[in-house]
Amino acid sequence: MSERYMVLRDLTRTVTAGPMEARAAARQGPGEPHLEVVNLTKREALELAAEPDVAALTEPMPISLPVDVDDDQTGTTPAASGNTTWGVSAVGAAASGRTGEGSLVAVLDTGIDPGHPAFTGVELVQKDFTGDGNGDKRGHGTHVAGTVFGQNVDGMRIGVAPGLRKALIGKVLGDDGSGSSDGLLHGILWALQEGADVITMSLGFAFTAAVERNVEEGMPIFLATSRALEAYRGNLRLFDALMRMVAARSSVDKGTIVVAASGNSSKRDLNPRFEVGAELPSAAEGVIAVGALRLRDGRLDVTRFSNTFADISAPGMDVISARLGGGLSAKNGTSMAAPHVAGAAALWWQEVRATLPPAAARASVVTNRLLTSATRQGFAADADFTDIGAGLVICPP
Repeated sequence: MSERYMVLRDLTRTVTAGPMEARAAARQGPGEPHLEVVNLTKREALELAAEPDVAALTEPMPISLPVDVDDDQTGTTPAASGNTTWGVSAVGAAASGRTGEGSLVAVLDTGIDPGHPAFTGVELVQKDFTGDGNGDKRGHGTHVAGTVFGQNVDGMRIGVAPGLRKALIGKVLGDDGSGSSDGLLHGILWALQEGADVITMSLGFAFTAAVERNVEEGMPIFLATSRALEAYRGNLRLFDALMRMVAARSSVDKGTIVVAASGNSSKRDLNPRFEVGAELPSAAEGVIAVGALRLRDGRLDVTRFSNTFADISAPGMDVISARLGGGLSAKNGTSMAAPHVAGAAALWWQEVRATLPPAAARASVVTNRLLTSATRQGFAADADFTDIGAGLVICPP
C-alpha cells in the first residue's frame, strides 16, 4: 500500500554517472532545495531516503490557523495611540527613519483582499497553493498583511513597513482555514525563488487534526496519536533540513529571514504552569518564533495564550489592521505579533542596505540587528523572559 510523501532534495548533492563511469562528486556550496510529493510504499520510501541528494522524507501533515483567541482581555491594551495603532507605535516604526522601501516580504497565509485600500499602490504577486484560488475568504491573511505593509486607512497608520512597493502573497491555507505542510513547503520555496527578504507565517501544524484523521481511518487512539507524532517529528526534521539550506544561502547571496507565530495554545489564565512550547513551523531550526505581548497597567507582558520559548516578541493583543471587505478590525494572537516582526525586519533590511557595503547586506546581519536591538525595558516586574525571548522587537531609529 502506498502513502503520500514529501521528498526534500538538496540538488547540490546530486551525483551522476553513466553505466560504465565512476560516480561524480556532488557539487560543493550551499544547499539548493527541491520538493517533490509522491506516492510510495514503505519499501520505496526506505530506498529513496538512502539516495545521496535526499535531505528529508516524510508524510505531509495538516496545517491550520492558530487556535482562535477571544477578547476576554480587551480593554487592558489600547487599540491605538492617536492616529497610529499601538503595535506600530510600540515597536518604534512610527518614529523610525525607515519605511521598508526596497525590501520584499512574503506573507504565507489565507491570501489577501487585493482591493482593500490598505494595499493601494502595492504590487501584490499572488500564488495559490491550496487549489481554492487566489483571494482571501477568511480575513486572516488580509489582517496580517495589513500589519506588515498596510497603507493608512481612514487616517490610521496600521503598517510597520508602509514603504514596501511589492509583496509576495502565498495562499497556503484554503478558504476553510486549513492546508497541508506540502503546500506550505512549496510556498516557502516559491518565496525563496522570488527573492524574498522576509517570509512570515501566522499558522501552525494541526497535530490534533492529524490524530482525528487517523482515527477516522479506523486506527485506535493510541496508534493514531503515535502516527501523528511520527509525522510531526518527520516534518520537524524536514523543516530543519530546509532551514539549514536557507541559512547556508546567506554565505553566497543575501539570504532570507523566516518568521513564524509561536502559537496560541497556552492557558496562563487557568494556571501559570499551563504553557506550551513554540509550535511548528516556529519551532524549526532557524525560524524566528514570535510571542504575543499586551499592556498590563501600562507595562508590557506576555499574553495568556502565547506559547513559551519565543525568540522575540511583539504586540499581539487588540491589534488593529485591515478587515476583509474594507475598513479596520482588531484581532488577538501570535498571528498578529509575527507580522510586526516581519515589518521590523523589512525596515532593518533597508537600514543595512543603506549603511553597509552590498556584500555585507545579508540575512545573518539583519537577523543579528533584529534580535540584539530588541528591548526588555518597559515590561512588568514579574515578566518571564523565557516567554518573550530577546524582548520587544524594535525598528531602526
